Formats: sequence, structure tokens, C-alpha cells
Amino acid sequence: MSDLAHAALIPIDVQRGFDYAPWGRRNNPAMEANGRRLLAAWRETARPLIHVRHDSILPDSTLHPSHPGNGFRDGFEPRAGEPLVTKSVNAAFIGTDLDLRLRRLGVDTVVLFGVSTDMCVSTTARVAANLGYRVLLVGDACFCFDLVDADGRTVDADTVSRAHLATLHAEFAEVLDTETLLSRLRSD
Repeated sequence: MSDLAHAALIPIDVQRGFDYAPWGRRNNPAMEANGRRLLAAWRETARPLIHVRHDSILPDSTLHPSHPGNGFRDGFEPRAGEPLVTKSVNAAFIGTDLDLRLRRLGVDTVVLFGVSTDMCVSTTARVAANLGYRVLLVGDACFCFDLVDADGRTVDADTVSRAHLATLHAEFAEVLDTETLLSRLRSD
């Protein structure tokens, strides 16, 4: 049996809202191309796929349902019959039925990608691991933003991303790239 036999792909918050202020400079301009490759290959295998969208409860948020930024980025919209889980916090498992859906499908491995590496992707990966799922995180199909630390200094998005992927890889997930995941999928 392959390591992806009981896996589900979960794209997280791949939404237009991250292109608006106040979100700043991001890293990884290849995220969208890599994410679309993952979706296309995954759909060909007919394995479980569950989309996650952040529906902010804050009326001024670019991810609020009334804002055009709540919509999916081009090529990441769920297709007919593909389930969508909506959340209002960082972790896709909190306040949703994602865990129940995965267990009913017999999923033991989750393959995650999306926005942002250090926030919703990281939080979802940590909770998934704590719930007992094997977590594969496709690092080059994620992006994050420059952040200002407690001392007022800017930490660039590449550094933020590398640090979070390293932490996740050390404890919560196997971090891999798109080509490695697609190779595993092809060898099934």
C-alpha cells in the first residue's frame, strides 16, 4: 500500500483577499503554479479533496464574505461535488466538521498547502498532527508575508517561511516540495 492510499488534499485559504492591503510583501511567486499542479494531479486520482476557505467575522477584513477578497484565486475554486469547509479561525479543524469528514472518508494522511505558511497552514498542520493524522506539507505551494517583530524590525517573508517549515518538519509534518509529492502520486 502506498503512503498516499488514504490521503486527502486540503488547499487552505487560497483566496484573493491576500492581494489587498494590509497584507504586505509575500514570498514564493511560484505558489499558485505549484498549487494548480497539485490540484490537477490530485483530481486525476479521484482521491479525497476538501477545500478550506477563511470567512472572517471581522467586517473590515479582506477575507470577510462581503469583500471580493473572500473569493478563491483563479484556478483554486472548488469544482462541482468537491466539498468546502469554511472557518473563521486559523485552524481548519476548529469550529468545523473537517475531522469528521476525513474520518468518514477513512483518511489517515492530510496533504496541505495554501496561505499563509506561518498562520493558517501551520496551525492546521499542528492540529492535524495532534489529532493523529500523518501530515505532508507542500512547502513550495505555500506563501507568507513579511512580519514586524516585537522590536519593530521587519522579518522578511522568506525567513518567516523557512523558520516555520523547519519547525513543522521537526515535529508535526513531513515538509516536501511539489515535484516530490507529484512523483509519489505518479508511483501509486
